[in-house]
Amino acid sequence: MAGMNAATALIVLSDRAASGERPDRCLEAMREMLGAAYPIVRERILPDDPSALQAELIELADAGSAGLILTSGGTGVGARDRTPQATAAILDYEVPGIPEAIRAASVPLIATAMLSRAVAGVRHRTLIVNLPGSPRAVRESLAVVLPVIPHALELLAGESPDG
Repeated sequence: MAGMNAATALIVLSDRAASGERPDRCLEAMREMLGAAYPIVRERILPDDPSALQAELIELADAGSAGLILTSGGTGVGARDRTPQATAAILDYEVPGIPEAIRAASVPLIATAMLSRAVAGVRHRTLIVNLPGSPRAVRESLAVVLPVIPHALELLAGESPDG
């Protein structure tokens, strides 16, 4: 695990938080769940703007500056919720089991979780995961996926003995 890239970038998509209309609480929730094992190299709060998100994801992944990128927000069915399609458009390939596991664990807690269109996937050697836009849902989602993230990052770094 020594060489896996645990450097992490956190991106919140929210028109209201980006404009300062309301404070963001999702960055704090992500930081809290990640702990010291994932050094945070960048945090951004962006409006629900697919091109701004894509530019950020491409820059981080193509430079190799983050092995893990977590986004929060913009994953529902609202007209401004465009995080999943913006993310999917820049991925080399999707990792559908991650959002499937999050939805499977979340629906028994809150039925509206089935409306999530979140995606996860890889660009170069960077794992990108869309998370919901509420602090509670961020925590619940990360509790589901964090146990497998180290293995995923090892595989992406080409370090897993069974890879």
